[in-house]
Amino acid sequence: MAGDAMKVGIVGLGLIGGSAAKAFSAVGCTVYACDVDKTVVGYAQIEGTVTKELTDKNIASCELLLLAATPQAVIGYLKENAHKIAPSTMVVDFCGTKRLVCQEGFALARRYGFTFVGAHPMAGLQYSGYKYSRANLFNGASLIMVPPVHDDIEMLSRVKELLSPLLFKKFVVTTADFHDRMMAYTSQMCHVVSNAFVKSPSSLYHKGYSAGSFRDLTRVARLNEGMWTELFLENRENLLDELDTLIASLAEYRKAIADGDATELYRLLHEGCIAKEKSEA
Repeated sequence: MAGDAMKVGIVGLGLIGGSAAKAFSAVGCTVYACDVDKTVVGYAQIEGTVTKELTDKNIASCELLLLAATPQAVIGYLKENAHKIAPSTMVVDFCGTKRLVCQEGFALARRYGFTFVGAHPMAGLQYSGYKYSRANLFNGASLIMVPPVHDDIEMLSRVKELLSPLLFKKFVVTTADFHDRMMAYTSQMCHVVSNAFVKSPSSLYHKGYSAGSFRDLTRVARLNEGMWTELFLENRENLLDELDTLIASLAEYRKAIADGDATELYRLLHEGCIAKEKSEA
């Protein structure tokens, strides 16, 4: 396991970057970090999570550089700092979409000699920001990896070793395109539907009338508007496909209910139950 000899650079100290910083710090790694909000970096230093701010002077000494910001911020950081990264450094991004980030990351890695691997931890909370970060956020979670070469076992093993303090349980290797298509369904759609659902006027009066179903469906209605706007628009084609599928399906339910068609409604509900069973098989 990676230990106290490792130096880690982290760009972005929000929920994801902050949690990674705490996990690395907990096992004795030296953590350098930067964020657009320098007060967060200062607080993390006082807290003992961050050793020093990530700067031009120490970036080349990092064995691992973890990019935990929005896709456009990560791309901007890489373009500005790629020439400062040592060839021995493993650069990993934790962005919510992969196509554009990996496209730029792979190109810059080839040009400057370091290794870039796209990644996405399947972990998070409905809250954002460093104050909600915690060292065990990734414990037992899955990590999706998008490497430049899919059959480079040595490189993938190195990524796993460097990220071992985060305690991921499962590693999935895929392409940037397939990652983004799946995220449109498993993540982005959930946020869109939840955020739209709570706009019902009835939401103001739910207390005392709601239980687990309501909590489950509305948990991610509270979100970071700026980050999710960027992710939705960057992945618009995949997200629109999923939205169109859902809207068409909802129209079928609405028609069956409006027509009082019990047979059709039963068929639709049963069809959904079977689809759920198949998805869990």
